[in-house]
Amino acid sequence: MKYLHMRLPELLETRGISRTRLCKDLDLQRTNLNRYYRDNFQRVDASLVVRLCEYLSSDVSDLFEIRER
Repeated sequence: MKYLHMRLPELLETRGISRTRLCKDLDLQRTNLNRYYRDNFQRVDASLVVRLCEYLSSDVSDLFEIRER
């Protein structure tokens, strides 16, 4: 079965950004960010995706990939 993987851990690591900093800069709750960080989400907030892409200077295709379980 395939699933949508959010490449947030990889992107934050390569840019040297902590989850704490990301939460503070984008005014996100840590628990919500952790769900995305651990691929433990059912839906994706479109406005958050836009904010993450702008913040990380990336495209949507950089942020997501489809993986096999």
